[in-house]
Amino acid sequence: MRAPRLASVIERRLLVNYRVDPDTVARLLPDGLRPQLVRGHAVAGICLLRLGSVRPAWAPAAAGLRSENAAHRISVEWDGANGVESGVYIPRRDTASLVNRWAGGRVFPGEHGHAVFTVRETEDTVRVAFATRDGSTEVDVTAEVTDGLEGSLLFSGLDEASAFFRDGSTGWSATRSGRGLDGMRLETDAWRVEPARITSARSSFFDDPERFPPGTAELDSVLVMRDVPVRWQPLPEMPVAC
Repeated sequence: MRAPRLASVIERRLLVNYRVDPDTVARLLPDGLRPQLVRGHAVAGICLLRLGSVRPAWAPAAAGLRSENAAHRISVEWDGANGVESGVYIPRRDTASLVNRWAGGRVFPGEHGHAVFTVRETEDTVRVAFATRDGSTEVDVTAEVTDGLEGSLLFSGLDEASAFFRDGSTGWSATRSGRGLDGMRLETDAWRVEPARITSARSSFFDDPERFPPGTAELDSVLVMRDVPVRWQPLPEMPVAC
């Protein structure tokens, strides 16, 4: 069955970004993908995403669902039919939604684990924390919206960071079968992000010294996206070994 094109509103998206040693992160990638480098660093992170009005693209917004979701991501390149392409590899997706857990990998691309989320938000501050039901992953991030992107060694400013992530809006997800990667592309005519700064961050994925030895993964920056209407275009499976 062909996966449907979906529409939704990104009510809130935190893009938490790490500078990562390229050789270290390359070991986490399936064949055919390689780290995308910025100023000599690989780029990885966590996307903490609340979606609203999720529905087939032809359906009215009032029929849509709302959910809290998270994705660990690594910015990657691969050789496509028209040359080098860029996007993200997502080794793990998690959600609080039972619908997303059932439908991911069946109705639309992207298999999801089950997580419990804690969210506190004001106009200027966002805290998102989650723990997976299988006990493998915990994240707790607090960020404050600021006037400019400061302290990043990856990006010279907000415009450069925004363009980097907009150009990398194609996501490839690991599947349990191991036969290939599920693909989904985010599309919008209203892309906008705000700069922020991290006041606290904890990630069992990036803080794991066996996965990332000391000094190989460093917090770099965070961006906030709010109230952006988007479409999600399913892509043919990428036939690579995971």
